[in-house]
Amino acid sequence: MIQWDEGGQTCAAKWHAENGIAPHKKIQIADDTLTADIAYRLACEGTAFLYRGDFQNARQLLQALVRRVDKPSKKSTRVDRVAKEKTKSPLDTFNLHRLSQSQRARILGMLLIQVNADHTISLRRAPDVAQACLEAYGKNSESYVISLRELLGVISAHEWRKKGVPILARDDEEIRIHPHYGVFSPIRGEYIELVLKAPIPSSLKQSSTAFDIGIGTGVLSVVLAIREIKKIVGTDQDDRAITCAKDNIEKLNLGSQIQIQKANLFPEGKAALVVCNPPWLPARPSSSLEHAVYDPDSQMLKGFLNNLKEHLLPEGEGWLILSDLAEHLGLRTRGELLSWFESAGLKVIARLDTKPQHPKAFDKTDALHLARAKETTSLWRLASR
Repeated sequence: MIQWDEGGQTCAAKWHAENGIAPHKKIQIADDTLTADIAYRLACEGTAFLYRGDFQNARQLLQALVRRVDKPSKKSTRVDRVAKEKTKSPLDTFNLHRLSQSQRARILGMLLIQVNADHTISLRRAPDVAQACLEAYGKNSESYVISLRELLGVISAHEWRKKGVPILARDDEEIRIHPHYGVFSPIRGEYIELVLKAPIPSSLKQSSTAFDIGIGTGVLSVVLAIREIKKIVGTDQDDRAITCAKDNIEKLNLGSQIQIQKANLFPEGKAALVVCNPPWLPARPSSSLEHAVYDPDSQMLKGFLNNLKEHLLPEGEGWLILSDLAEHLGLRTRGELLSWFESAGLKVIARLDTKPQHPKAFDKTDALHLARAKETTSLWRLASR
């Protein structure tokens, strides 16, 4: 629960934060008279503010806080900043970037909104967020408080879920995947192209079965189904991902080909093809939403490699989809990755590479631009040695 004083009384509500932070202790009631400069100072000092004014004004206040957080410091000149960048290692740059992002999220998360038990908001000009919040959080029986920043993320996810993400065309029909809140969206299409282009293993002629480890939205299972693999078993541990994948598979009428199981990595049995697109960066996620990006100590990657051999049929293949961004950031070396292949009793048959086309790869203002500019996404075709 989160508590605050308002109108001479102590009030309380359920606290919800996807990043897992504890309820704020210092809370001030705020309205449309709160200036951005004062709000920024309070947020930096650790005071959160529960907004009671106009909802659209709250959004404008959040945008003003973003501008202040992202404004370059006047304490260092451009020459100083360039000199510091040259002396930092890629790993230092990555760690500083994550620290900066964490601090940014903390400050921007100080603007709070109270949501009613039925997922409505009792503020002037508040949008109808009931369906978006229902999709993200499920049915609710009591009022709750969340950050406006998180609420806007819920609204954005609802819009993505409605319109979907186009992944490819089939028979003059555009196929779309509809990501749910908290499930990584397949907006980076280059790895989908790799799975579309990789040659199908000959072992699929004897047994047309495939496993999709970490199914997420279901996008790779859908691609495998389109490539006419008759039986696909997708697994995941996350309930949101399982619900999302089932929804997409039902929308595309692929339930006869694709089965979904809640499992840690592999289902029982063996397959001619096993596909896995694990989180690409071996670091600790700071929220539940980051589990698709960060894999602490490469646990999922190592788990996939170490158990792949026993789940492959004779002449079967494992397709590992992995970016080398971690290598350019100093988080993992290519030698380490190859040694994990060898110790797992695997050999590399071939590797398909592609360059990312997402906007950050070309954004020179991005803190990780030097690493992103070198990034290559690969599909490693692996087999038992």
